[in-house]
Amino acid sequence: MDQSRSHRGRQTTRERNRYRAGATHIFLHYILDEWFENEVKPRLKGEAYEIRFADDAILGFQHKEDAEKVLAVLPKRFEKYGLALHPDKTRLVPFHRPDRDDDGSGPGTFDFLGFTHYWAVSRKGKWVVKKRTARDRFSRTLRHIRAWCRVHRHDDVKEQHRALSRKLNGHYSYYGVTSNYDALARLWHEVVLTWRKWLSRRSQKGYLSWEKMTRLLERYPLPQPRIVHRYVT
Repeated sequence: MDQSRSHRGRQTTRERNRYRAGATHIFLHYILDEWFENEVKPRLKGEAYEIRFADDAILGFQHKEDAEKVLAVLPKRFEKYGLALHPDKTRLVPFHRPDRDDDGSGPGTFDFLGFTHYWAVSRKGKWVVKKRTARDRFSRTLRHIRAWCRVHRHDDVKEQHRALSRKLNGHYSYYGVTSNYDALARLWHEVVLTWRKWLSRRSQKGYLSWEKMTRLLERYPLPQPRIVHRYVT
């Protein structure tokens, strides 16, 4: 394929994706944001709020009955404009402080923008909402890294180290939030295991003992887990 034609094709695809993202944002601003603010909230008994990023959104309600009413009409609102809610992501989640569990439903958890949000006790003994990497996002990241190590196992070790370092730093820059250190550390450990596995398969005599792997990591250390975004708990 002609390289210039291929480049134009990739550029056109990126432009098309940016256009779709922008159109989706404008469309949902009218269908969901303005509707929820101007028509829904004034009819509710308690407080309510919306958090949306692109086509992912959370609607929060003070009272369960308000949430149930909106959940009943929301699909109809979207169908009116030829849209549909994601059947697996659209659900009613009880998300109240565990010490205010009046109906026995439990505090609940929910995933949003790659994080699982849950209630926990802070070091100061207060109930706070914490975040950890969502299970599906963690699995997807690790699956991609494993595939990359398999394909590039014959590359120069220095180049492999540089690429893996970029991947880990990129992951930390987004998922490195307060309360998520354990998930970052787990990913680092899994990457070390994966890297050693595929370095050992470079040849029949290429087995890499842990002693050799330790020396390799001393020469080519992978970025340690770090918290990039801190908030008070």
